Amino acid sequence: QGQLVESGGGLVQPGGSLRLSCAASGSIFKIYTIDWYRQPPGKQRELVAGITGGGSTNYADSVKGRFTVSRDNAKNTVYLQMNSLKPEDTAVYYCNTRPPRTNYWGQGTQVTVSS
Repeated sequence: QGQLVESGGGLVQPGGSLRLSCAASGSIFKIYTIDWYRQPPGKQRELVAGITGGGSTNYADSVKGRFTVSRDNAKNTVYLQMNSLKPEDTAVYYCNTRPPRTNYWGQGTQVTVSS
């Protein structure tokens, strides 16, 4: 049984950057695609980006060119580098496997983009 823990969120001004981390425990990490989701206030959770075990990536149109997902299998960690942040990026960010598993939804990490 594995676990995913998100961290790295915070308050940042528009145009700023943050790097989120998704740390995995157990044997789940190396073989699974890991996706980043976000849930803006009052809205449904949406898929942001993902990375396969082999390193192939995909992004939502709204973050292409600004966000970069990467993984370090030695550290059992997936990262989401977020640049040129906008107020509409404000959300709680989560990571999960693909497809998402109920027991892997964690607390997420809050990202707030505001001046």
